[in-house]
Amino acid sequence: MIVLVALTLLYGGIFGWKYIQSQKLAARASMPPPPATVATAHVERQSWQPRLSAVGSLVATQGVFVSNEIAGQVTDIRFESGQAVAAGELMVQLDDDVDRASLASLLAEQRLADIQFQRAAKLVNEKLVSRSDYDSAQAALDSAAAQVESQRARISKKAIRAPFAGLLGIRRVDLGQFLAPGSEIVSLQALDPIYAEYSLPERHLSELAVSQPVEVSVAAYSGRTFAGRISAVSPRIDVNTRSVRLRATLENPEQLLRPGMFAEVHTLLPAREDVLTLPARAITYNPYGDAVFAVEEVNGTLQVQRRQVETGEERGGRVEIVRGLEAGAQVVTAGQNKLRNGQSVEIDNSVELKGQVGE
Repeated sequence: MIVLVALTLLYGGIFGWKYIQSQKLAARASMPPPPATVATAHVERQSWQPRLSAVGSLVATQGVFVSNEIAGQVTDIRFESGQAVAAGELMVQLDDDVDRASLASLLAEQRLADIQFQRAAKLVNEKLVSRSDYDSAQAALDSAAAQVESQRARISKKAIRAPFAGLLGIRRVDLGQFLAPGSEIVSLQALDPIYAEYSLPERHLSELAVSQPVEVSVAAYSGRTFAGRISAVSPRIDVNTRSVRLRATLENPEQLLRPGMFAEVHTLLPAREDVLTLPARAITYNPYGDAVFAVEEVNGTLQVQRRQVETGEERGGRVEIVRGLEAGAQVVTAGQNKLRNGQSVEIDNSVELKGQVGE
């Protein structure tokens, strides 16, 4: 009997303790979870500037390799690599001593031809020479003058000048070097203004026009944009890519932009008013649709409800909301991964919360 009583008390105590524990667990499970702390933002109406984005290259408005037209030996170099030059500035002088000696001889022949012509002109009036002798003297004078001008032109071509104002590249000739006709002396690029050339799909052709504003950014100057305008729209559509070629002109007074740079070009379209936007971090992206957690007041407490939304363009950290929310709606921007429908929340926008999308 004593053993039976002891066993009864022992097992009774164990089962009683288990029952009390299960009741506590059931009561705890029935209690609502504590509110989750989240950060929020409101849907705002903004004015957005739609744009068509493309990639292209920067091209000099004028760019050539300065070269010589006549062969000769370099006797003088008047420029340095990387120097800015004005139009017509002397850059290289080729040896012209022989040409100048030939010019002196031709000038002497011209003077003789002029004397003979003047004599013939006087005598023809006195009918002492025939008209044909007079014509021959005039032709000889004209020929001598033409040879003088030809020789002067040859001498001038040995003084190689900048065809336009711009910035020089790396020098490719040395003093005393003999240059064959067409030798590359130095690159010359006109940098202000400068062109940006790029292409857009043909479906956008109706939205493009000359003088339309563009914004250009390059990797060398991150965060900075350069303004310009479309200066030419190609009349031909590329049959391989079905795209239209465009050229924009940009002012470049600081000469920061250089030919050959890779450029991101944004063609600006007419502004759109009353665009609904949200911070991009508020959107939960899924294969079956984008969603947000909207904050609503229910029976005096703040709760969240999952809302499917249709998004549009993304710009400057904000996303366009095409459908699913109204202006002024409050949505969660941090802490979404710990939320479920109907859960109570507390809002704290004073600190950066963990649990943001992508963390």
